[in-house]
Amino acid sequence: MTLAGMLAAAETAAPVESLDVVARMLKEHLGAASVSFLITDFTGGSVVRLGAAGSVETDEPARRIALRGTLYDDVIRTQRPSVEDKGGGAPVRIVAPVTNRGDAIGLLELFLPAVPDAEVMREIGEAAHALAYIVIANRPFTDVYQWGRRTIPLSLAAEIQHRLLPTSLACEAAQFAVAGALEPADHVGGDTFDYVIDRDTVQLSVTDAMGHDIDAALLATLAVGALRRARRAGADLAEQARQADRAMREHGRQSYVTGQLLRISLVDGRTEFINAGHPWPLMMRHGTVREITPEIDLPFGFHTSHSYRVQSLDLRPGDRLVMLTDGMLERNAKSLDLSDLIVRTRALHPREAARALIAAVVDANRGHLQDDATVMCLDWHGVGHSRRNADTGADLSDASRPSQTGRTAPGQ
Repeated sequence: MTLAGMLAAAETAAPVESLDVVARMLKEHLGAASVSFLITDFTGGSVVRLGAAGSVETDEPARRIALRGTLYDDVIRTQRPSVEDKGGGAPVRIVAPVTNRGDAIGLLELFLPAVPDAEVMREIGEAAHALAYIVIANRPFTDVYQWGRRTIPLSLAAEIQHRLLPTSLACEAAQFAVAGALEPADHVGGDTFDYVIDRDTVQLSVTDAMGHDIDAALLATLAVGALRRARRAGADLAEQARQADRAMREHGRQSYVTGQLLRISLVDGRTEFINAGHPWPLMMRHGTVREITPEIDLPFGFHTSHSYRVQSLDLRPGDRLVMLTDGMLERNAKSLDLSDLIVRTRALHPREAARALIAAVVDANRGHLQDDATVMCLDWHGVGHSRRNADTGADLSDASRPSQTGRTAPGQ
């Protein structure tokens, strides 16, 4: 039962059966009563148990298990495995996080005949780590993983919108941790977020397309496609903005998209950004939140003469930057004190902080948003200020700083 053996067995199997092969290996090796994988849904608010390939029913919505207040929620939030022993001869339940670079993909759940020792827990941890890579490697070949993440049917506009998001909604590196969360409105509003890590930079963007439903989704596709095309061609921020603006003017049918582009050097930490008619970001430093007030240029697509100014941002180790869309600020969401909520969630990983902010806006609107709500949360550790343990994802930097890698105490 080695990591290499699990990966080889998974690759030998059909993509839809790869998880089942690993589950059977674990069941036989550990004498488990059952072994299963649970995948997180698009919202991060629930999980879905993926059954054996032959029993997966894709013609109806997956059975949703709400996370809030559950053991599953604790494991995902803390990124620590849990052992539950009820005694009386009942099987011992172990739940371990299946996570890759901060992206909480799902959970591994086992029922064993006895409390596992340290060696068995190590094997379970390795298996969970391997499962993350197995899911990532196999999800391009099958819709089973996509099906498992859909606890409610998606509209066509929502389907388009989800395909515009990065494959992994969170990422950890030595210098930073970043995560995004998006809650579509009842009528999809065209929000997107994106990030990419190159050899020397990390780049982020948040955009909000005019309108709703299919029209907004198509505008968002045009904007994101133009930004990615320019970025992948090596263009700087100003050129990325110019190309997005030109694409909207030529093909956007008199519509527009607001956006914010951010680029951070991983060599010296120098940070620059462009604001194209977008809501201002918030920054938390030393427990205090302030609004960044940049020069604002026109949204992408306006048919008037304009240019895009590249501005500097003073980003320091320990800072948390929150980029958002106007759906976080409109209607009932205005009653929320976002700055206070950012402070209260400062010890959480960006993944959990972003979800907490979105959940608060959804609750304030009683579950019905009139506009998409989107958040990107970036924790900047600094150049040469931190290291990551690849086995656990733990931040090995100065322990005096707040936890930035999801290792939070239960109840935080």
